[in-house]
Amino acid sequence: MVKRTVLVLLPLMFAASPSAIAQQYPARTVRIVVPFTPGGGTDIVARQMAAKLTEAFGQQVVVENRPGAGTVIGSEVVAKSAPDGYTLILQVNSLAANHTLYKKLSYDTLRDFLPIVLAASTPNVLVVHPSLPANNLREFIALAKQRPDEIAYASSGVGGASYLATEMFKLDTGIKMTHIPYKGTVPALTAMISGETQAMIAALPGTVPNLKARRLRALAVTSIKRAPAMPELPTVDESGVKGFEFATWYGLFAPGGTSRDIVTRLNTAINRILTLPDMKEQFARQGLDPVGGTPEQFAGYFKAEVEKLGKVIRATGARVE
Repeated sequence: MVKRTVLVLLPLMFAASPSAIAQQYPARTVRIVVPFTPGGGTDIVARQMAAKLTEAFGQQVVVENRPGAGTVIGSEVVAKSAPDGYTLILQVNSLAANHTLYKKLSYDTLRDFLPIVLAASTPNVLVVHPSLPANNLREFIALAKQRPDEIAYASSGVGGASYLATEMFKLDTGIKMTHIPYKGTVPALTAMISGETQAMIAALPGTVPNLKARRLRALAVTSIKRAPAMPELPTVDESGVKGFEFATWYGLFAPGGTSRDIVTRLNTAINRILTLPDMKEQFARQGLDPVGGTPEQFAGYFKAEVEKLGKVIRATGARVE
């Protein structure tokens, strides 16, 4: 009787093992939370990845937009989700910045998020409203110094990549501008186009169509080298602000405690997707650079970003209760 019981239980034990669960994963719909409004760079990257993961897995991978509070709302949803691989988040620099920016968070940034893969990065571009009398970066800096706090700059929210990039730019140039936060890149760009604000440093994806339509004027890109998507634009560095560099990155995370096997399965799938010719073409068209790599590489990069952005935030004195 004892032997028979053991024989019955063995298959059940094997079926419940982490490796067996990973082999079956995903058995149902996977959602990727985007902590921004639809249409921005993060949303664009997430939807492209979701479509390819759906093909690779044979299961629906959907995007769910949960904007607000500088990405804290969406982050909280994922941090409190079951660590089973069915709720993920595509995050940007904001996740690293919020660790220092917010006095109190309902989650632990380094404990409650498990890095899966650094999917892509992109230069940002400094854009201005066409009515602003500045045709290049030097003219813009001179104008801002002549009119301290008169130029209003838009961002996707306090702690967002656009906010951090602009605050770094202000520190390096000594200019003063008034910050107007919005609940994402699209509302911020809409405000720019309407003339509600006059300047913004925004990620290239989502910004390029407005530049091509001449609704906004681009002055410089924030990468150390010119962006292949807009080779005519000078960099901030070559425009006189030596050493300035800021990239927006897009990384996929799972809730802390997610099994190593599931993380590896997702990492392998996304690394393969990033090599597909049509994915490369889509990314290049939007000014995105595919990255990839191991979960360990991304974990190291993310920890370094938490430290680097923490220094920037402490220097600006920014703090959210």
